[in-house]
Amino acid sequence: MKKEKPLFPKDFLWGASTASHQVEGNTFNQWTVWELENAARLAKNATKHNSWMPKWDKVKKQAEKPENYISGKGIEHYTRYKEDFKLAKKLNLNSFRFGIEWSRVEPEEGQWDDEAWEHYRQYIAELKKLEIEPILNIFHWTMPVWFTDKGAFEKRKNIKYFKRFVEKLCEELPVKDLKYILTLNEPNVYASFGYATGEWPPGDKKILKFFRVYYNLTRAHKAVYPVLKSANPKLKVGLASQFANIQAKRPRNPMDSAATWWMRYFWNWWFYNRVRNYMDFCGFNYYFTDYYRFGDYKHIKNHELFHRANPNEPKNDLGWYMEPEGLHAIIVRAWAHYKKPILITENGLADMDDEHRRWWIEETIVAMERALSEDIEMIGYLHWSLMDNFEWAYGWWPKFGLIEVDMKTMERKIRPSAEYFAKTIKDLSN
Repeated sequence: MKKEKPLFPKDFLWGASTASHQVEGNTFNQWTVWELENAARLAKNATKHNSWMPKWDKVKKQAEKPENYISGKGIEHYTRYKEDFKLAKKLNLNSFRFGIEWSRVEPEEGQWDDEAWEHYRQYIAELKKLEIEPILNIFHWTMPVWFTDKGAFEKRKNIKYFKRFVEKLCEELPVKDLKYILTLNEPNVYASFGYATGEWPPGDKKILKFFRVYYNLTRAHKAVYPVLKSANPKLKVGLASQFANIQAKRPRNPMDSAATWWMRYFWNWWFYNRVRNYMDFCGFNYYFTDYYRFGDYKHIKNHELFHRANPNEPKNDLGWYMEPEGLHAIIVRAWAHYKKPILITENGLADMDDEHRRWWIEETIVAMERALSEDIEMIGYLHWSLMDNFEWAYGWWPKFGLIEVDMKTMERKIRPSAEYFAKTIKDLSN
């Protein structure tokens, strides 16, 4: 009997993701400034805003302390990266997504830190030594304070500073030895939370400023794409937007369908449609399936034309509805829209007790197998995250890591779900 051809190609990237500010420790950027200014407020309002979450009784004490919202020494990944890479290798990962902290390499305008550049050169060399494919992410929401003082991406003229940073990156780092680079992480999330809802720095709630920032990020991506391709013509350049599997709560209801069409276009496709000729693959993060319903009188009265109407279960520790198999629908739509190879740049869940992660990974792999069976070209899958880390405005209590980190001792411990993931990767790679 003829053996079936494996669905996952031999060069499929099985990896995990991190972000510099969330793991390195001792950063100084606009986020660290914001943390210090807002930690007491976030702690005071924690129960008011988050008590509906499934595990709140277990995390309430930690979440009500201001220190929960300070990134501080991180998980010391900046100094312990070799140890962390060995654990990644132990998990059979052959790729790793990481960030370059702009505020480290250019702490003051036009002043470059040679030691920081050398650190990242050694960092990449260590990954290559272990035969782990480095996937470099340039912008993951943090930036030097001097850049934000100039207005950051609110002003089109400031894009020149971002471009200069990328040009310097191409000079200092072995870009010719890299295969994949991401320019931006979740520009839709960054612009929305920073400039529309005001929950993140700089804390604005100005819709016109939101649109200006969002549009300027498309310009920023397009400005650095040719810089990167010039440094290495073989380099595959993309970005990591956040895509949601947006569905109509009542599929036969025309108003729900209209709401769904609008949300899909605005959240998933608007940004990508403007950079589609400046990307070599389609990278995206997937966490959510959201069901939308056209608002009833009560919602419309509260200026909610349409709203989420998700099932109550299952939910992760942050209260996010979990539907991992929804990844398949997003892969299919992204492929239909752009006909570019797909790279899942983030995918995971907050799960401190490791109750749901194995199931999530199982369902995610099935979703990818379905897509591959439909002849959709896929590059790889990067789980979020390799290790527990600092989860932005939530602070330290949400646990996304394949590897548990004891915040007192910094001891790393592989979770049972990660052991399952490692075995699955091995089985699928043979």
